Amino acid sequence: MATAENILTVYSDRGRRRLPLEGVYRQLYRPDLYLCAYGRIYRNSGAMTPGSTKETVDAMSLEKINRIIGVIRREAWRWTPVRRTYIPKKKGKRPLGLPTWSDKLVQEALRILLEAYYEPRFSPLSCGFRPGRGCHTALREITHKWRGVKWFIEGDIKGCFDNINHDVLLSILRESIQDNRLIRLVSNMLRAGYLEDWQYNKTLSGAPQGGVCSPLLSNIYL
Repeated sequence: MATAENILTVYSDRGRRRLPLEGVYRQLYRPDLYLCAYGRIYRNSGAMTPGSTKETVDAMSLEKINRIIGVIRREAWRWTPVRRTYIPKKKGKRPLGLPTWSDKLVQEALRILLEAYYEPRFSPLSCGFRPGRGCHTALREITHKWRGVKWFIEGDIKGCFDNINHDVLLSILRESIQDNRLIRLVSNMLRAGYLEDWQYNKTLSGAPQGGVCSPLLSNIYL
């Protein structure tokens, strides 16, 4: 039986060759995928911030992972509305949407699968929200490869995460992922809503900043 690592290698190869994916949803039945997801989340101290429930990482176990897989198999997973909070930024405040621990785990498993496929397709000049890339790789690119440049244009996409059109994003995913169950799972995640001052609000657009999948989904969207 193929391991999660083998599956990710296949997905990466298909992404590089721009071949479509099928049967992605059933990969969410793999306990080893969730163990990998757990390890990645646990290393990120910021990911430990609680969501809208009292659930904590301490409650995680292989038994709980198997219960999650059972719910996923029945297509009965229900995303919990994220807890909205605010952090300061240069001019004002930035909203964050914090998922519950179980939702973080499922999101991370989903992100691992999607990232393996889409990462080889992204431009080598794109450095935002990507593994092994960031502002320092962008600066190295400029330092070593740009010659004779006199002008730089600085821009910002206002409310980038908040203004993602759900229908457009799902349409982009459908172009390469031929798996309606996975598309529904992503759609339900995007539309799960948020709690602010313990009052429920619908999410008609956007992907919550603070969501595990949101940075990757924004890169796919762009």
